[in-house]
Amino acid sequence: MTLAAEGFLEQNPDNGRYRLGLALFALGAMVRRRMDVSNEARPLLGQLRDKTHEAVHLAILSQASIMYLYNLESSQAIGIRSYIGDLKPAFCTAEGRVLLAFGNSNAVAEALKAGLAARTPKTITERDALLQVLDDVRHAGYAIDDEESEVGMRGIAAPIHDISGKVVAAVGLAGPVQRLTKKDLRALVPEVVATADAVSGRLGYRAR
Repeated sequence: MTLAAEGFLEQNPDNGRYRLGLALFALGAMVRRRMDVSNEARPLLGQLRDKTHEAVHLAILSQASIMYLYNLESSQAIGIRSYIGDLKPAFCTAEGRVLLAFGNSNAVAEALKAGLAARTPKTITERDALLQVLDDVRHAGYAIDDEESEVGMRGIAAPIHDISGKVVAAVGLAGPVQRLTKKDLRALVPEVVATADAVSGRLGYRAR
């Protein structure tokens, strides 16, 4: 009865038997979209890692967090490690800020409701300051994390659009502050944005 009430099952009124409901179809379509993003992104993420020699990620929004669908570690001895399925707060990560900035208002509200607990001394924990950051991300087309999610790490992220124009994932690049100065980070922004745009193109998105 619970599954039927949630739309996961439908009952045949003639014989009382159950069959799969539309909610499961919607979940399957969501998983398929995520698989499509990952499959289309992998070769381009590899090219970005080989060109920059830094760690590269593919992330999606999962409630108030980001979840890594794919990651490539830096080819250098000292680098940033993350694992597929790892969760991090969206509000203080570059990938999360991109997904919040270009997502719907419900996503931002959920992130605010989850709380803005500081992860480092540089983490933005004020609501209005975060909203301004997200507005800046919308105008710039990318986000930067300057030791706000992890001490000693900087990162960049840019949005991936599907064929409808919806932002469904983010390409991220990260590295240690000793190697990624603020100047170096800015210089890598076009590479990250170009990679995200190329993945979007593979998904059928055409910028207006």
